[in-house]
Amino acid sequence: MASDYTKANLAADVPDVAAAMGVEGVSAHFAAQPLEAQQTGISLQRLEPGTRIPFGHRQNVQEEIYVVIAGGGRMRLDDEVIAVGALDAIRVAPAVIRNFEAGPDGMDLLAFGAPREAGEEATSDGEMFPGWWGDEDF
Repeated sequence: MASDYTKANLAADVPDVAAAMGVEGVSAHFAAQPLEAQQTGISLQRLEPGTRIPFGHRQNVQEEIYVVIAGGGRMRLDDEVIAVGALDAIRVAPAVIRNFEAGPDGMDLLAFGAPREAGEEATSDGEMFPGWWGDEDF
């Protein structure tokens, strides 16, 4: 029988998938499976100063909420760019293409997503857009 709770340290117990994918200046720890989450997802993402996540993404079903826990920078949501800082929470509808760029202090954020099917990785609901930032000066 499964326990009624699970505990995992987002940095120490959850693998960094960004490093495994060769993304420089970013760490991304997706914890749904290590936590045995049945309907939600959570990740810890860290961006080094001045680093931009090099692609946009959107979800098919999941609404996501991002909470900046340290540092700040900018977030692009479709064609709009907003400033974000510590303790800002941003809710994003599934169809909106989004991602982050860290300011001079870097950025740490938590991303929460739901609903999801049991056993499904939070990342499996999404669609990636390589080169989405382009050369534009956002």
